[in-house]
Amino acid sequence: MDTAIQAPVIFTASAIAEIRRLMNEPDFDKAQKLRVGVKGGGCSGMTYVLNFDAPTDKDQHFEIDGIACMMDKSHSLYLSGMQIDWQGGLNSRGFTFSNPNASSTCGCGTSFAV
Repeated sequence: MDTAIQAPVIFTASAIAEIRRLMNEPDFDKAQKLRVGVKGGGCSGMTYVLNFDAPTDKDQHFEIDGIACMMDKSHSLYLSGMQIDWQGGLNSRGFTFSNPNASSTCGCGTSFAV
């Protein structure tokens, strides 16, 4: 059963543009949705997950600017209110995460502790 919720995270315009670019690649699997989440590991204890994946029965579903997204129900505790941005510069390229729930983050920007 799909559980639709209000978007727990925020994507900047540049992040949305990059996600749309990835979704328009010729080999993109349109059956997959954008997964936002966390997993154990990283130098601060938890690492962000942002990838395309198949939905599971543990997921909550939401939409951001027409992009179908999902998140494991238990992850909203760690990610609610987080902003995801895309940096396309020469020195720093990739998605960045600004998480108000993190008590500490590491230098790489993809790992955090709560």
